[in-house]
Amino acid sequence: MLLSDVTGKLDPSSSLPKYQQLARSIERAIERGALPQNDALPPERLIADDMKVSRITVRKAIDGLVNNGLLSRRQGAGTFVTGRTEKPFSRLSSFTEDMAGRGWKASSKWVEKKEGVISPEESLNLGLGPATPVYRLTRVRFADGIPMAIETTIVPSSALPSIKTIEGSLYVALNESGQRPVRALQRLRAVAFTKEQAILLDVKEGDPGLFVERRGFLANGNTVEITRSYYRGDAYDFVAELQA
Repeated sequence: MLLSDVTGKLDPSSSLPKYQQLARSIERAIERGALPQNDALPPERLIADDMKVSRITVRKAIDGLVNNGLLSRRQGAGTFVTGRTEKPFSRLSSFTEDMAGRGWKASSKWVEKKEGVISPEESLNLGLGPATPVYRLTRVRFADGIPMAIETTIVPSSALPSIKTIEGSLYVALNESGQRPVRALQRLRAVAFTKEQAILLDVKEGDPGLFVERRGFLANGNTVEITRSYYRGDAYDFVAELQA
């Protein structure tokens, strides 16, 4: 199948540069589902022949979509549709579960993983007394090798047998100890990434992101986690179902 079968040909009368036309046509095809996630694009040479443009034009269009998180390059395999990840705002699930539901492999890179004592602010948020032992966990979350979010979590040490039990999904570890939250409150706001955050997420300083703060509660009402996450704004959408 040719790419033009999905996107249509470029408009020779358009005033837009050809690489922008090509990038927009691919983006629209992704948005309407004509190019599903994990689909491979044809090789750049074939796209250039199909669209009657130079390979430089194709490369520039694809580079822009890769930078925006809609496409990804896999070494030795080609270019694939990444699309935007939708996170249901009304469903309490872990990052690992969200990615597994889309057929993606979640992974993490630890930034901080240590034991400590609760701070005054954390004491108020968690409803725990001063000097309560807690675990502080900060990591970059990846989906199929693409950095998606920076996640910082604070949990009471009493919720887990040991900090060593936290390897992959925190919710799996909490579930195994009978301390997985059953409900949560979340707040979301737009942010601009700092230089340090941009480096971790492979984006530019000042790029838009989504900050989400979540407090997870046990069935008895006790707070068992505070998670603060910074998601890439170019790759993540939060959705909620509303009913009258």
